[in-house]
Amino acid sequence: MGPTTNRVRRHTAEEAPEERRLLQPTAFLPAPPAPPASPPLPLGDLSRATAAEVVEAIGGHFDQHVGPARAAVMRRGVRLLLAHLETFPGATWQEKWQAAGLDERGNPATKLAGDRDKTRRALLTGVALVFAARVIRPSLFALKSYKFPRYVIWFQSLARDPLFDDFCRRTEALPVSVPRQARARNDVANALTVFGIELKDLTAEALLHHAVECRTHGLAGEDIRSGTFSGTLAWPVLHEMGRFPESVPNTLRGAVTRGQQTIEEAIDQLKLRNQAVRDLLVDYVHRRSVTMDYSTRRGLIHLLGKLWWKQIEEINPDQADLNLSEETFQQWKEWLMVLPNGKPRLDVDGPMLAVRALYLDLHTWAVAEPERWATWVAPNPVRDADLRWFHLRRRKIHERMANRTRDRQPLLPILSQHVNDHWHRLRDMIEKATSVAEGEEFTFEGTTWLRVSTQEKHARPPVRAVNRETGELMRISVLENLAFWQWAVVETLRLAGLRAEELTELTHLSIRQYQRPSGEVVALLVVSPSKSDRERVIPMSAELFHVLAQVIRRHRDEHGTVPVCQRYDLHECVWSEKMPFLFQTRHSGTQRAMSTTSIWRMIRRAAEELTPTHPEFADIKFSAQDFRRLFATELVNNGLPIHIGAALLGHLNIQTTRGYVAVFDEDVISHYQQFLAQRRAERPADEYREPTPAEWNDFQDHFDKRRVELGSCGRPYGTPCAHEHACVRCPMLSINPKMLPRLDELEEDLLARRRRATEEGWRGEVDGLDLTLTFLRSKREQARRFQRTGPVPLGIPPIPHQKPPAAEG
Repeated sequence: MGPTTNRVRRHTAEEAPEERRLLQPTAFLPAPPAPPASPPLPLGDLSRATAAEVVEAIGGHFDQHVGPARAAVMRRGVRLLLAHLETFPGATWQEKWQAAGLDERGNPATKLAGDRDKTRRALLTGVALVFAARVIRPSLFALKSYKFPRYVIWFQSLARDPLFDDFCRRTEALPVSVPRQARARNDVANALTVFGIELKDLTAEALLHHAVECRTHGLAGEDIRSGTFSGTLAWPVLHEMGRFPESVPNTLRGAVTRGQQTIEEAIDQLKLRNQAVRDLLVDYVHRRSVTMDYSTRRGLIHLLGKLWWKQIEEINPDQADLNLSEETFQQWKEWLMVLPNGKPRLDVDGPMLAVRALYLDLHTWAVAEPERWATWVAPNPVRDADLRWFHLRRRKIHERMANRTRDRQPLLPILSQHVNDHWHRLRDMIEKATSVAEGEEFTFEGTTWLRVSTQEKHARPPVRAVNRETGELMRISVLENLAFWQWAVVETLRLAGLRAEELTELTHLSIRQYQRPSGEVVALLVVSPSKSDRERVIPMSAELFHVLAQVIRRHRDEHGTVPVCQRYDLHECVWSEKMPFLFQTRHSGTQRAMSTTSIWRMIRRAAEELTPTHPEFADIKFSAQDFRRLFATELVNNGLPIHIGAALLGHLNIQTTRGYVAVFDEDVISHYQQFLAQRRAERPADEYREPTPAEWNDFQDHFDKRRVELGSCGRPYGTPCAHEHACVRCPMLSINPKMLPRLDELEEDLLARRRRATEEGWRGEVDGLDLTLTFLRSKREQARRFQRTGPVPLGIPPIPHQKPPAAEG
C-alpha cells in the first residue's frame, strides 16, 4: 500500500486466502458437534439415579451457595419435575424426558402447573437445575421454550469450569450494557447445554451452527425478521480467548457473511431448466468478467439470467436455443415494461442492451472460435427499432434527476441546520449532566433533570437522566453519539460531494497537508478509488476540515487513537484489511466501519425528524447521491469550470458532470451555453482534459485573494467580491477565531454609531446598523462554536523544514 492512498485491497473469491474461505455458513449449515465420549458430569453420573438422589445432589450443592431455605425451594422444583417424569418409560432421565414429549417445541413442563403460579415457578426452577446439572440434555427448541432468570448463575456454579469463569469475567469488562453482557453469557451457556459439552469443546463451527439455527427458527430473542444471530457478542470474546483458530474471523458477522459467489453459484440460484443455456451463460459471463468488477458481473447475471432467460422459459418452456420467435420476444418485451408490483419499469434499456450485446458478442466470437460459440449464433431479437427511443429515455432520466435535485436544493440548508443544532444541543446537555454526580439534579433549557446511576461497570458508563416533570428516562450519551454521527455523515457528504462508498472508505490516512509556495498549508482529502477506480484529491474547506477534525477527536477521546477495524464492502462482498477508518462504530462489542446501509439510514432518520415541523420532508427522501448532485450543481453554477468540477467529483467524462448539474435559472443556462460555445471556438478540441499544473496553480492562487482582515472569504473560484467588500454582512466570510477581539471592537463602534443615529433620527441608518449588528453577532457565535472545540491533533506528520540551498563557490 503506497503512502498516499488508503485504497481497500479487494479479494475475489478465487484469489481469497484459504483462511478467508474456511467458514461459508450460507452455503451450508455446519453440522452440530457429536456428543462427547465423556460428557460433563458436574455432580457425577445421575442419569440413572433415583429421584431422591438427584434432588439431594442438586440441593446439597446449593446448600453452601444460597442457604438452606433457598435450597429447599430448589429441591421442591426438582422433585416436582422428576415425579412427573417417573410416570413415563425409559432407563434414563433423558429417555423419560423425551418420552414425556417435553423435548419438543411448544410443550414446556411449566404447563403442568396450570394456573398455579407458585407451582409454575417451582417447575421452572426444577427444569433449569436439571439442565444445568447435565441430568437432561434438552433440544434447542425445548431449551428456548423457557426463560430462566438465573440460569447462567446456576450453570456456572455447577460447572466449576475455569474457562467458562474466565469467559464470564471477560464479558463483564465489555463496554456494553449489563443486559447485553448477560445475553452473551446466556448464549454460550445455552449452546453448551444443548450440545452437552464443556467450553473447551465448543468449536467455531458448533457456535456457528447454534447461531444460524437460532436465527432460522426465530429463537435468538428477537423477531425473526430482524436477522438477529445468537452469540454475536460472545464470538469475539471466545476468539480473543484463543478458543477459535486464527484463521476464523474474529466476529460472527465475518463468519456468517457469504462473501463472493462464483459465476456458477450465482446462475444456479436462478434454477434454469435448460442446462445447455445455463452452461452458455456461465461461459459467456466468464469471458466478459475479465474486465468487470464483482458488482458489475453480478448485475450482468441478473439481467441475462433473471430478467431475460428465466422469463423466456416461463413464456416458452420448450425454448431450446437462442433463436427466439417474434411472438416469444414480444411477450417478453411486454413483461419487461411492467414491474412485479404493477408499476412501469423505468430502466428497460439495461436488459435490452445486455441481450443485444450477448447476441453480437456470440456473432463476433464465433468467427474466431467457431467450435465453442458457433452453435449458439442466432438472429438478434433486439433490433434498432427497439432502441429507437433510447436517447429520449436517457434524457427523461436526466430530467427526473434534475427535478429531484431542484426539489431538494432548498431543503438542504434546513437539513444541515437541523443535524447541527440537534448534535450541539445534546452535546451541551451531556456536558451539563456530567458536571454533576449521579443522583444530583441539573437544569438544561429550563427543565430540571436528575442524573441516574447505571449498572455498567466499564470505563465509559453511559450517561442517563430522568425528566423531573414527566418522568421520561433519556439515554443522553447514546442519543448524543447517534446525533454526532448523523451530523458528521450529512455534513461530510454535503461539503465534499463524496459517494456513499467513498465516505465509508475514508481513513485517518486520507487527510493530508500540502504547503504551497507562499507558505500556506492547505488541508487535502485523499479519496480512494471507488466507482471509476481512480484516486483523487479534494482541497478541504474550513467547514469540512472542522467536521473531520471532530471525528478524529471523538476517536481519540474514546480510544486514544483512531482504532483499526475491518470494513465489509457490500458491492464487492469482501472484508477489507484492518485500517483506521474514520466512520466506524461499535457493533456487537467490536469496532467495525460503517456500511453504506448505515449511512442511508442516518440520512433517512434525519429527514424523518424534520417531518413534524417541515411537512415538505414527508414526501422527500434524501440519498447520498443527492448530496453529490447538489454539490456538483453548486460548484458549476457558481462559476467553477466544469472540467475542474469533474476532477473534484472523480468523473472520467465531463458529460457525466453535466448530467449531475441542475440549473435553476434560464439566464444561467444561456450564459453557460454561450460560455461553452465561445470556449470551443477559441480553444483546441483537447481543452476538456485533465487540468494542467498551471490551471491548478491559478485555482490555488485564488485562495490568496480571499484572505481579508477578519478571516477568509468563501466566494467561488474565478469570481470577484459580489458585496462591495461589506465583509461582516457577507455570508461567504469565515471568521478567524483569533479576530474575535476585533469583532468586539467593531460592535462597540457600531453601537456608538447607532446611538448617534437614534438621537439624530436617522431611521434608515439605524436599520442598516441593526442589520450589520445581526450579521456580526451571528459570525461571532459561529467563530466561538468552532473555537470551543479547540485544536484537534490529526496525527499528520509535520512538513519538514527545507533548508535554503548553499551558495556556490
